[in-house]
Amino acid sequence: MKYTILGTSGLSVSTMALGTMTFGAESTEEQSLAVLDAFIEGGGNLIDTSNVYAGGETEAIIGRWFASRPKDVTQHAILATKGRYSVRPEINAHGLSRRSLHNALNESLERLQVQTIDLYQLHAADMLTPVEETVHFLADAIRAGKIHTYGLSNVTGWQLQLFVSTAERLGLPKPVSLQPQYNLLSREIEYEILPAARYNGLDLLPWSPLAGGILTGKYERGGTAPEGTRAGDGSALYEWSTAEFLEGDRSWDIVDALREIARDHDATPAQVALKWLADRPGVAAPIVGARDADQLKANLAAADLELDGGAVERLEFLSRPVPRNTYPYGDFGVAQRDRFLDAGKQVVFEVVKDGSDDPLNGKVT
Repeated sequence: MKYTILGTSGLSVSTMALGTMTFGAESTEEQSLAVLDAFIEGGGNLIDTSNVYAGGETEAIIGRWFASRPKDVTQHAILATKGRYSVRPEINAHGLSRRSLHNALNESLERLQVQTIDLYQLHAADMLTPVEETVHFLADAIRAGKIHTYGLSNVTGWQLQLFVSTAERLGLPKPVSLQPQYNLLSREIEYEILPAARYNGLDLLPWSPLAGGILTGKYERGGTAPEGTRAGDGSALYEWSTAEFLEGDRSWDIVDALREIARDHDATPAQVALKWLADRPGVAAPIVGARDADQLKANLAAADLELDGGAVERLEFLSRPVPRNTYPYGDFGVAQRDRFLDAGKQVVFEVVKDGSDDPLNGKVT
């Protein structure tokens, strides 16, 4: 296992993080505890969870792991959880208000059976709450010793910048990480979110690095998803975040390439996809889930895989985000951001149809 520093936190984290969303849901407690043991034994240390996974049971399982293992084992763990959503129905249980986060954080500490959470992540933005209130709460939680640092998740580029700029203006701690969806089938964050994160020193902890299992190669083009998989079982999360990836040929071309590259590297398609992502600029650690210890060990082996330049270039080409020429991300918008006027002038001429060669009546400025 390799390690890296997470953003500006000073924390050394493994380049593969453990995702725990299946704990207490798809995985039994016995399986979940075995996965945690295998992760630490394999050199991993960053454990990611949330207060709403399995209705809070995921955090409770992790808490029982902390309570039942010796300190010389658990002290290796860097614990990350999230707040913002809630399993409770009352209206003020949700959001990023001081009240909501105060209750969510204390409940997480109780379930996890720890005094401090290393990385407390805002599960999503809440623009009904002033950002000033949220960052003040997080700063107070750091001073109180309840969290060491904090990060963001599922935000847009402008929301990320708003959090950072507000914290800077108030002289308060800034976020150190961002947890977005990012994988070979979903690279749209590269337009603005990733550059904003890198500019501000936030490292990425991508969720769904295998696109809900599609990048493992277990699904076939034109085939029926097998039972026991998220696609085969028709899970709500799959339908919401992953199903669209199976439409069209692009995803299947990427999966075919993963299979071929995996054969050439004596690896699995999942390992190739994870290594590609782990090596992306700005990525600290993909968040890897596993139903059992054997699956986890296979995925962790991706950390030691070396992909040749040809394989990386092929995956880069096949998976490049396609803006469909929508402004400002298509060819026209990109050209406007070129430093040299001639590039922008040329594209203006090229897009004109059925009219003057010069849409500005001969005056391109």
